[in-house]
Amino acid sequence: MNGFERRKQKKIEQIYSKAFQLFAEHGFQRVSVNEIAQQAKVSPATIYNYFGTKEQLYADMLIDWMDRQLEHYEGILDSERSFPEKAREIMLHEVSNLKILSDEFQQVPSSDRSGLMGMIESYSEQKIRGFFMKFVAAGKHEGYIREDLTEEMMLLYFNMYKNELGRYWESSEQEPENRNIDHLMELFFYGLVGGGGG
Repeated sequence: MNGFERRKQKKIEQIYSKAFQLFAEHGFQRVSVNEIAQQAKVSPATIYNYFGTKEQLYADMLIDWMDRQLEHYEGILDSERSFPEKAREIMLHEVSNLKILSDEFQQVPSSDRSGLMGMIESYSEQKIRGFFMKFVAAGKHEGYIREDLTEEMMLLYFNMYKNELGRYWESSEQEPENRNIDHLMELFFYGLVGGGGG
């Protein structure tokens, strides 16, 4: 990457960062390109040159944010921790990220929402599925996931569990306690019959 490309990349990262803050705080409708440009210390023309429209900036910003979350998950999965510890941390991050995404989507006009949902589904198909297959392979290798379970079944199980955890913590309006998380993770791995030695 030459000097020009590095400067451009740095500007784009600054735009993403400030746009994310502004959209999260004020909502998609209330934030203008001029405000984002002012906060990111670039000209509005720069934003239009890079992204074309505010809608495209929003979509690209979300993809960038999801890329960074996935990178973080890869780091957790590659760490020296035990598989249950990795699964616990990834699931907690996923619940928190679901909340961020659902809050973000509340702010987007319904006319643009279906396009964004399609984009996220496509992203999930391409990138998240690859990561999840690595996650399942690691769990099987360490003996925490049954060999006969398919990736599809594991993905369904993981998503059901994660979505319900998100709803549970949202409705309780409090930070999840460590004890509760440990019990829920034990249920995740060993079901109601038990066998996790806790």
